[in-house]
Amino acid sequence: MVLDRRSEHGSQLAAIQSIASKIGCSGETLRNWVRQAERDEGLRAWPTSEEKEELTKLRRDVCELRQAKKILRKASA
Repeated sequence: MVLDRRSEHGSQLAAIQSIASKIGCSGETLRNWVRQAERDEGLRAWPTSEEKEELTKLRRDVCELRQAKKILRKASA
């Protein structure tokens, strides 16, 4: 929606501010959604939503493995 209406407002920021007030969210929230959508479409660098999900899962797995390692060390002592 923001990308479609950018030409009507002159800039992406102006479009974000206008649309945010209409849909009832803050401009910053909508800006973050737009940035993530741009990443997902390959228009911006940094992680896509899929990459973020994978990183979260990997971090969780690392945490669980560290806890298991700690428990095993205590059990063997």
